[in-house]
Amino acid sequence: MQSVLRWLWLVFVSLVLVACSTVKTASATSQASAKPTKKPTVANNGGAYFQKDGPADHIPVNLNLVPDAVPQAEPLIKSANQPYSAMGMSFRPDTSEKPFQANGRASWYGKQFHGRKTTSGERYDMFAMTAAHPTLPIPSYARVTNLANGKSVIVRINDRGPFHKNRAMDLSYAAAYKLGFVKQGSAKVSIERVWPMAGGEAVASNSPDIKAEDNPKYLQLGSFNKLANAEALLKKMLDEMDDRYDSKLGIINQQGNYKVRLGPFPSDAAVRSAAESLKVENVVMKN
Repeated sequence: MQSVLRWLWLVFVSLVLVACSTVKTASATSQASAKPTKKPTVANNGGAYFQKDGPADHIPVNLNLVPDAVPQAEPLIKSANQPYSAMGMSFRPDTSEKPFQANGRASWYGKQFHGRKTTSGERYDMFAMTAAHPTLPIPSYARVTNLANGKSVIVRINDRGPFHKNRAMDLSYAAAYKLGFVKQGSAKVSIERVWPMAGGEAVASNSPDIKAEDNPKYLQLGSFNKLANAEALLKKMLDEMDDRYDSKLGIINQQGNYKVRLGPFPSDAAVRSAAESLKVENVVMKN
């Protein structure tokens, strides 16, 4: 009899443990805004990451050469721009074309959320130039400047957050890397909304109707569906090219294709000249 009771007790305990181990999934935005339930992972530099977040196990080479987001005219996503509440606070996204400028502290989110859906419905790519903001339209674009070192980037807003009173924006790992504060975890920044101008490479701060006088051109050196292949070509070109072209070389993500390009150049003739000097095929990109 005692052995039967002991067996029933073990079965009951096992069922309780299994039930306790079941957890609900959450989006990157909601997890980023939640309060930690366990001690953060300690970073090598003495800081701490939220839960299992932090830099990726493999950081792409030349991450500083990832190009800024290029402002484009895009329709707003209705479901991502409705009034909402989070962490006891209410937010109303501003879908107008009004200028926006604010100073605040920006943080970044990394590998824990890499590949998960953002508020826009897109997958979060920690190596793309994106950001989360509580009220800027989705999608929209912003120039973010690190007030400590003057470095500036342009990011595409495609997610909501952060939902902390002392945080103004959550940046992708790549954006924070280019701004120079991945090791610190956060930095005081200036945030300014920008709009596309004619040609797609310039931005306007106060009016989306300003037209650009020039239309810069780029020399496409390769197009790949995997970032690692684009990085390999970029590294090869850096080793082989004249140093004067280093600052013009970069990678751009266009609809899932990673394109290695050189530019900008003022004209098709300048692109042809660069192609001839590098002895590569003359493939011109206008955006």
